[in-house]
Amino acid sequence: MSEEKLSFQAEVSRLLDIVAHSLYSNKEIFLRELISNASDACDRLRYAALTQPELTADDPDFKIDLTLDTDAKTLTIADNGIGMNREDLVENLGTIARSGTAAFMDQLDSKQDGTNLIGQFGVGFYSSYMVADKVSVISRRAGEDQAWSWVSDGRGEFTIGEAEDAPKRGTRITLHLREDQAEFADPMRLRTIVKTYSDHIPIPISLREGDKEPESLNTASAIWTRPKSEITDAQYTEFYHHVAHAFDEPWERMHFKAEGMIEYTGLLFIPASKPFDLFHPDRKHGVKLYVRRVFITDDCAELIPPYLRFLRGVIDTEDLPLNISREMLQHNPLLTKIRNGVAKRVVAELTKKAEKDPEAFEKFWNDFGAVLKEGIYEDDGQRAALLKLARFRSTTAEGTTTLADYVSRMKEGQDAIYYISGADGENIKRSPQLEGFAAKGVEVLLFSDPVDEFWITSIPDFEGKAFKSVTRGGADLGKIGGAEKDEKEGDEEKGSGDTNVDSLIAFVKLTLKEQVKDVRASERLTESAVCLVADEGDIDINLERILKQHNQLDSSAQRVLEINPKHSLVKALAKRIGQEGAGDELQDAAGLLLDQARILEGETLPDPVAFARRLSGLVEKGLA
Repeated sequence: MSEEKLSFQAEVSRLLDIVAHSLYSNKEIFLRELISNASDACDRLRYAALTQPELTADDPDFKIDLTLDTDAKTLTIADNGIGMNREDLVENLGTIARSGTAAFMDQLDSKQDGTNLIGQFGVGFYSSYMVADKVSVISRRAGEDQAWSWVSDGRGEFTIGEAEDAPKRGTRITLHLREDQAEFADPMRLRTIVKTYSDHIPIPISLREGDKEPESLNTASAIWTRPKSEITDAQYTEFYHHVAHAFDEPWERMHFKAEGMIEYTGLLFIPASKPFDLFHPDRKHGVKLYVRRVFITDDCAELIPPYLRFLRGVIDTEDLPLNISREMLQHNPLLTKIRNGVAKRVVAELTKKAEKDPEAFEKFWNDFGAVLKEGIYEDDGQRAALLKLARFRSTTAEGTTTLADYVSRMKEGQDAIYYISGADGENIKRSPQLEGFAAKGVEVLLFSDPVDEFWITSIPDFEGKAFKSVTRGGADLGKIGGAEKDEKEGDEEKGSGDTNVDSLIAFVKLTLKEQVKDVRASERLTESAVCLVADEGDIDINLERILKQHNQLDSSAQRVLEINPKHSLVKALAKRIGQEGAGDELQDAAGLLLDQARILEGETLPDPVAFARRLSGLVEKGLA
């Protein structure tokens, strides 16, 4: 078969252009990324050989070899791992074959130095072009006869074809170093890089210079099996960089061994910043499963609860069989126990961190709080602990507050935890539904994460205090603050106490008919004329909006229109009740009151033309 020339995916071309012209100072990380990829390839073949031992029968010992040719100015990184065939080369080296490509490119656009994102987005191979002006790859997939070559100068195209001089299995990557990157042809420099970044790799790494004997470069032991006292902070950090393909410092690490009926070791990290695909539907968690130091999978949904998907690291157990298949992992009772144990340990560590360093925990919560709150309704075992750990913004607190602190600040006579939900915290802070609560000095929690609408339905109360949305039902503010509740206040059957306003409310209700469920005098409004609320038992307004956005709801629930009896506009309209010729004007006013309430709620007006006609008519009469 002749060689074939293909073009890179557009995103890869952009990435390579950024890499090639980067002034990135830490270019040595290219070697870490290539060694990490080689290690992964060996891990995957080790797992495949559990059920297909013939794949490694003639070469059972895994290794990573670096070969330096100072005369040719080339550096070769070779492994005897799983290898790649033609399709693998095109898919892995010609495209960004991961979910979230759009998010990747958005991040590239927003970062001054895009190379910092290379490892995080699973495209570490392309870091080669920081130091090389040409890269050639020869690979043979384990168990296949044909080997393939891939060559590119990183300028938009690559050549692929059959290869003759190829390893029995695995991949050989040769970097043709740039003239100004001679430092990476220095054996001492390569030794330092491997010792610094890849000493923890549990596969032997050797360096051969010319005709000299190969030199071993790393300790080749699984770092999580070593005592914590023997591991430095720098070694922990470099392992985090390897396992998470990250460049930052981990926010927190947990190295532990669980003993008892089930034994497993864990080395887990919490990133310092939010991964790009945290909310992507095709995301994978970043924790690898090992059995007796043998890599099994990095795609085991049963290992880590979805609400802890930001974790990076490894779990290694002695209690699963080595030849376990991915299908057998599903619903495995041992994995369920490991999963529950890991969740309990992580939540406990977060609780300690929140108590010890509230400021640092606030940063963590801003990045991962929305994900962690998923556990409130997903995990019965950790629900109470997560609820105490949760942080919320509110109408009065600086920063965030816990539910316990909120309860400690509740007003005399207040028997509920009030909240309001919406898409943006700053916008919902200006909601008219909050006016009465602000006037009474009642704190209201601001729920701005979509997940808030779902966990709140599974939690009836906190410490005996029920959760209540300020956009649903009667506000019931009469008793708060110690004041005795006026029997007329809040009694929706008795109206506002003003005959004219009561007549206006009855007129508006008759005019709007089926457009609203009811029209009532409002206890919650102090400055605005109107607002829309959900009736008790009806779906919350923001939840309805979310479900519609995801095509999970077709119809809309009728809402209650609340009118502020003390507002000057309402009083002026009320005086017009019964006056000759005011009928048409009041009908238009009723429609405008509803439209105003819809606009305040962020809804789209069902009939903008009618709204414009009514508004123009009333303004014209006012000017006349």
